[in-house]
This record gives sequence, structure tokens and C-alpha cells, in this order.
Amino acid sequence: MSDLLPSALDLARFQFAFTVVWHFLFPAFTIGLASYLAVLEGLWLWTDRGAYLDTYRYWLKIFAVAFAMGVVSGLVMSYQFGTNWSVFADRTSPVLGPLLGYEVLTAFFLEAGFLGVMLFGLGRVGPRLHFVATCFVAGGTLLSAFWILAANSWMQTPAGHATGPDGQFIPESWLGIIFNPSFPYRFAHTVTAAYLTTAMIVGAVGAWHLLRDRMNERARIMFSMAMWMAAIVAPMQLLIGDLHGVNSYHHQPTKVAAMEGHFETERRAPSILFGMPDADAGVTRGQIAIPGFASLYLTHSLDGEVKGLKAFPKDTWPTNIPLVFWAFRIMVGLGILMIALGVVSLILRWRDSLYDSPWLHRFAVAMGPSGLVAVTAGWTVTEAGRQPFTVYGLLRTADSVAPIAAPAVAASLAAFVVVYFVVFGAGIAYLFHLFRQAPEAGEHGPPQGQPVRTAGITPAPGLVNRETHGAEPRQARIRP
Repeated sequence: MSDLLPSALDLARFQFAFTVVWHFLFPAFTIGLASYLAVLEGLWLWTDRGAYLDTYRYWLKIFAVAFAMGVVSGLVMSYQFGTNWSVFADRTSPVLGPLLGYEVLTAFFLEAGFLGVMLFGLGRVGPRLHFVATCFVAGGTLLSAFWILAANSWMQTPAGHATGPDGQFIPESWLGIIFNPSFPYRFAHTVTAAYLTTAMIVGAVGAWHLLRDRMNERARIMFSMAMWMAAIVAPMQLLIGDLHGVNSYHHQPTKVAAMEGHFETERRAPSILFGMPDADAGVTRGQIAIPGFASLYLTHSLDGEVKGLKAFPKDTWPTNIPLVFWAFRIMVGLGILMIALGVVSLILRWRDSLYDSPWLHRFAVAMGPSGLVAVTAGWTVTEAGRQPFTVYGLLRTADSVAPIAAPAVAASLAAFVVVYFVVFGAGIAYLFHLFRQAPEAGEHGPPQGQPVRTAGITPAPGLVNRETHGAEPRQARIRP
């Protein structure tokens, strides 16, 4: 009977997977949304068009909620390092500790320092300084992604370190650690995915409101900007993903073999579109494949040799090959749909019917969650494909877990499941409440407070009116 119960290792892995998936949803949205807000505010300052300010304020409320949930959901990650993965924390702390510390000292402090100004300061500090604060928050989210992905990429392709006598990884070259072989590709791929995730959500919300009021100017702005992002960035993501895949093939060949469902080493290796990998039998059953295509995109030669899983010891194969295989196909399939959405939007834009095609708007609404699903699937490929290692090729997952009993992990896991579904379920429900509210002229964002007044100087009526309605000039007058 005890053999049927999950071990402490299984429970610890599931707990980390559960919490990191919840956490990753929010930064994947807010990284792109912060940059989108900076663009909207910049367009407002540049054009004096009030609809940009209304759209900015509409999404600022949503950003505040999503950002808060991202911060809260991330707090438990360090908790789990100390309880469930203490051996991993001890072995990797000389490398990962400083990287995560740099993230706090740079990105988090930058976000925390300017977030309050961004959320509540438009009526207090003036438009230009407020725009600077918005840009700093957007830069902070990207800087946070830089350090987190540097740490995670080192776990995927470790470099720039030595191993001490007690088994700890000792830094030798911080440039080698940070800019490890997979980092540039993973950083570009992840940030681009975050921008597409935001574009799909913004486009879905804009399309939802266009279905109800085709003349809503703010909904038109949302939809148009999101479709530009899909049309331009989604094809770029395909190219970045190809470069990332080739890099992974050279540095993590077992991961790529599992992604492709390849067990045998072959020339003119097929690209298996669908099938069911069977690790015990060493074969992918029921294949639907394109002959030679995998060799083309992995080796850039139709006659290139692609190594299969049988070329490597079986104890280094990913633990759950079907999970890696199907998660990869979900990610790629959704990426292709994003490209299709962008191409169709370009055609309809050229025909001057972007806002007059309800079927396109319904397509965009249906694609709303596609970015979140795609980044979750991609993260699953990344992490499940690295197994059975926490530090690829150097530290096994089974050797990383803390000496903790299964009932203790099960209790904390149960608490996490209950709290997460209650707290974040309520937060997501509130986000959908905000999404359903139509963007309007004179849109109210978070409370802005009263404009700054100092001796002998008051904001001009035009400035106050512009900040309220986005329609008037922003010059301030000095009273005699």
C-alpha cells in the first residue's frame, strides 16, 4: 500500500510546479502590460489625444491588481527553497543567491520605488514625470525578468562555476554564469512571449467591447495595437523559438529528443506532428510525421543527423516524456494561431474593415487566454524537459530534496491549494469584472489625489482638465 502513496520528492515537485505555474501567469501578463502602459502614456503626451489617456487609466487598474497577485504568489518560492529543497539551496546558493539578490536590489526596488507614483501620482507630479515613473516600472519588470531568467538559464546550461569540496557550486566567472549558453535565447523568447500574452488579452478585451459598440474609440485603440503586436511579433517569436531550439539541441539534447518524440538516432529525421511516446518500449506510437523536417530545423540540413533518446543513458531521460512532447505541441500550435490572427488582421486592416468584422473579433476573444496557456506549456517544456536534474547534468532532483517527511509536504501542499484557489480565484474573478467594464471617455484610474500646489504656483485649469479628460494643453501657468 505504501508503494502506491506519493513520496516526499513527488509531493515537493508537484507543490513547486503548482505554485510556480500560478505565479508565472501574472508576470507573463504584467511584463508586457507595463510596457504597453508606457507606450500608451507616451502616445498621449505626444499626440494630446485623450483616448490614449483613457485607455491608459483603464489598463492601469488591471495592472495594479495583476501586479499585486504576482508579488504575493512569488513570495512562497523562497519558502519552498528553505523547506522542501534545502539541499538544492545549499549547493546552489553561492550562484543563485547573488543573482536573486541582484533582482531584489535592482528590479524590485525600481518597481517599488516608482509603482506608487505610477498608480497614484498623475495628479501630483505632472504628466512628464509620471511618464518617467511608468517607464521605470516597465524597465523594472524587464530587469526582473533578466535576473530570474539568468538564474534559471544557469540551471539549464550551467557555466562559469567550479565545484567545491563540499559539493557547492562556486562562482568563477559572473559573466559566464549570467550569460550562460542558453540565456540570450531564453530571455528573448520569454520576454517576447510575455508581450504576446499581453497582446492577446488586450486584443480580446478590445474585441469584446467592439462586439458591443463598434464605434468605441478606446476599444479600437486596444484592438488595433494588439493586432499590430500579433502581426509583427508572433512571426518573430517563431524565428526566436527556432534559434532557441537549435541552442537546446546542442546543450540539452535529451530535452529536444523528448520534445520531438525521437527515440532513434536518424538522418533525415521526421518532425512528428502527433503521436504518443512510449518510454518503456522506446517508440512513439501512431505517428503523423513530416519526413526530414526535424533534421532541417534542428541541423539546418535535410540530411542532418538528429540524436534520439536511445543515444543517452536512460537514467538521464526526462521523467515524463509525454508531458514534454504534448506541452511543446500546445505551445507551437497556439503560436501558429497567433500568427494566423495577426495575418488576418493585416489583411482586414488593408481592406479598411478591421473594426467591422465580428468574426475576427470573436476569433480574438477566443484567443484571449492563448498567451497564458502557451507560456505555461513552454515553461512545462523547459522544466519537465530538464528532469531528472535540477542543475542539468550536475545535480539530480532526487538529490536536491530536503530530508522532510511526505505527510509534512502533503499538509503544506493542501494548504497552498486551498489558499491559492480562494485568493487568486477571487483576484482573477475581479480582473474579469474589470475586463467587462467598457472603456469610456474620462476613464477613472486608481485614485490620483489632488494636484501639487506650492506657494505662488498652481496648476493651470487646462492641466487639471487634461489630466481628467485628456483633451486640453498641459502648459502650467505661474500666478503673479
